[in-house]
Amino acid sequence: MTVDSLRDYLQTLDEKNDLIEVKDRISWNLEASALTMLANERDHGIPLFEDVDGRRLVGDPYRGSQRRPWDRIAQGIDLPQDISRQEFYRETISRLQNPREPVTISPEDAPCKEVTRVETDVDLLEFPWPYIHAGDGGRYSNLHTLIVSDPDSAWIDWSYHRAMIHDNETASVLLLAGEQTPNLFYYKYEREDEPMPVAIAVGTEPAVQYTSVMWIPTGRSEAAFAGGLKGSPIELVPCETNDLLVPATAELIIEGEIVPNIRRDEGPFGDYFGYMHGPRRSMPTLRVTGITHRKRPIIPFCVEGTGVGYTENSTSSMEVGCVGPDATLGLQAGGFDIDQCVPWSSTPRGVYVISTGNTDPGYLHELANFIFTTWGMLHVDFFVFVDADIDPFDQREVLEALVLHADPDSDFHQFGVETMPKVPLNIYQTPSEKGNVQTGTSKAKTAKAYIDATRSDDDFVTGTLDDDLQNWARSVLEDAGANPDMLPFTDSAQRGGSR
Repeated sequence: MTVDSLRDYLQTLDEKNDLIEVKDRISWNLEASALTMLANERDHGIPLFEDVDGRRLVGDPYRGSQRRPWDRIAQGIDLPQDISRQEFYRETISRLQNPREPVTISPEDAPCKEVTRVETDVDLLEFPWPYIHAGDGGRYSNLHTLIVSDPDSAWIDWSYHRAMIHDNETASVLLLAGEQTPNLFYYKYEREDEPMPVAIAVGTEPAVQYTSVMWIPTGRSEAAFAGGLKGSPIELVPCETNDLLVPATAELIIEGEIVPNIRRDEGPFGDYFGYMHGPRRSMPTLRVTGITHRKRPIIPFCVEGTGVGYTENSTSSMEVGCVGPDATLGLQAGGFDIDQCVPWSSTPRGVYVISTGNTDPGYLHELANFIFTTWGMLHVDFFVFVDADIDPFDQREVLEALVLHADPDSDFHQFGVETMPKVPLNIYQTPSEKGNVQTGTSKAKTAKAYIDATRSDDDFVTGTLDDDLQNWARSVLEDAGANPDMLPFTDSAQRGGSR
């Protein structure tokens, strides 16, 4: 079936017995997140909470399985759940290469307009925004699409910045300078003492959510790339209180403006590294002017911090399944000779692995310098370069390449301190490195590093077992009753599909 909404997507999960409908009354205060965290850790189905103070939540709906983190991402764009990673990357890249412009429909035909409230009728606290971690600064919307416009062009930017709910009509939004949306606010709107019109689309169709986390270049429309991913145009509808267009099938739309020179507290928050991140910071204030939603809206959320190690959550799976293919395409389009760019699955927002056929040290340094200075890489500290015949998604292969080919003396390269841009979210950063609390911006730069784990001319050695002998051993073990899925493959393409 075509996946045109979050509800369509949840139906596909339900048809595969992959949706856990929780009928018991659940609190938004830690209970929904605790149950979601347990489902994430145990690799269970996706929990849909039918009664959260009479409202509905869904926990980490895009979380993939621990061995195949892209599988539910694939379902969201009507690809087979059992698709191999190699095939998934190829198909996703192909679709991104063929964007489709969105279409605008009338409000009467838009599901997100079933209930409309504006100005004095708005009430954010009507909805069960979850209190996700013990110690969080407040309740959050953290799995949505933030929509803003460039005041100097026709560019509409879709992004992914969490919002902490303060009261019935205000929230603080995490805007860290250096990323696209924060730059629009700080350097175009606030500099001119103008409010920035915004919309937050909550519970969109999967393709919209996926492109919101990608590194779409500045000036390019995420809406068109979402249409490419989906295979058909995204339907948009005008807001009630500003001129922005929003996804018509979203569960809920928050309309408003981020006002200049007014800050509210934001955080601390249990962030993606798996630790409580502080300090409490001052962030720009969102003033809500309108709310529209579907009847009985379903609000998705992510339990950040559970997507490290072997556990997945929505953002870690989207990093692998959405950002990885997009980054691969972007680097190839930039003229770099790379095979694949893959987030390290255990810490997908901190380390990336790139396989390449060009292993010249000068070329790798140029490539690393380019990547580290792009806006999409503000979160990433390390890159590992491996040869094109290494599967960058297979952590054992990557670690083997590190051990065998990375000389600690000559292959570990650091860009000097205060050379590379960085957001203030890493645990190792000191309070002073995390930046000015008053402005909400980060220390502008920090050190970053890459490891050259490609083979040198002196590295080629003879293996202890040739492929024929390995294949023979595998066939004997299979005939003896061994589980084929638990046996190593000798063909790299098969190996990529087995994960």
